[in-house]
Amino acid sequence: MDFRFTEEQTMMAGVVRDLLEAECQASALRRLMESGRAHDDGRWSKIVELGLLGALVPELVGGLGLSERDLVLIAEQCGYFGLPEPLLDNAGIALPLLAALPDVPRAAQALEMALKGEITIAIGHPANPFVLDADRAGAILLPVDGALHLIDRADARLTAQPSVDPFRELFKVEAGTSSATLIADKEAAGPLLAAALNRGALFAAAQLLGLAQRNNDLAVAYAKERTQFGKPIGSYQAIKHHLATVQVKIEFARPVVHAAAAMSPEGGLHEEARISHAKLAASEAADLSARTAVQVHGAMGYSWEVDVHFFLKRGLALANAWGTPHYHRERAAARVFGVPVGPEHTFTQGAING
Repeated sequence: MDFRFTEEQTMMAGVVRDLLEAECQASALRRLMESGRAHDDGRWSKIVELGLLGALVPELVGGLGLSERDLVLIAEQCGYFGLPEPLLDNAGIALPLLAALPDVPRAAQALEMALKGEITIAIGHPANPFVLDADRAGAILLPVDGALHLIDRADARLTAQPSVDPFRELFKVEAGTSSATLIADKEAAGPLLAAALNRGALFAAAQLLGLAQRNNDLAVAYAKERTQFGKPIGSYQAIKHHLATVQVKIEFARPVVHAAAAMSPEGGLHEEARISHAKLAASEAADLSARTAVQVHGAMGYSWEVDVHFFLKRGLALANAWGTPHYHRERAAARVFGVPVGPEHTFTQGAING
């Protein structure tokens, strides 16, 4: 399989990068945090105008009909700039789920409103103890006893939960459910929730990859500027080696994440293992990059005064979102120890020969 990205895919990611470079610099995040808000409505409006909310929604129901491979580079850019707004939670997870229920009027109506940017959809999932951005959503996807319900925000009771990342507002959601709110029974909801988990883990991995790169870029820039004994600290071999080790870690994680984006989220053992491998590899790269960036910045690296903290906190949050490291190690182990391994079972050949 050819894993190279097309010109259209890289161009689309470039458009998103240009927007975020103009609208989501660390200075903008700092102003937002100081105001006590987690989202910028103006920035969200510009994101909606790009038309990306329907990226993974079929064209027949108003979407762009793209694939996870088309969205993974955009997810990296969201991680690199620490985007607080729920682009990926909607475009990458919630809206494809709703699109899979075209014959359910309640789901179809919510999808139509979300594609127009009139509402956002928050998604609850057994993999996540709390619901992200439920307070700003127009509707909430909520699994109850294995079935899936679509709850109006006004009908839900929200209890705010603390988060390590000030831009990830988490809530415990309680709501009455009925046949009117049901959009998928237990049998139908199972595959939908499994695909949502795989997409969530994949796009969390891509964001972790992006923020790992941002951490290292910040550390390299600081090492060039900060002088000690009359020389930039980046000229010292110990600093060089630490930063190079991080970049190697990132470059080894990158193809793992990109290969996982080629896997079907509705797939089986092989696809799940590859997505879990991507989440683990990207989490480790993000962790190492954050620790190294803090060390390079010295004592001030432990304070909010440096931009590294935006990406350190996001990395801590995403590492446990859409499956903890232990969960993903278990899924990867099921593939490694459950079926044959070897050169004939790599990449997509594993699924073909498994």
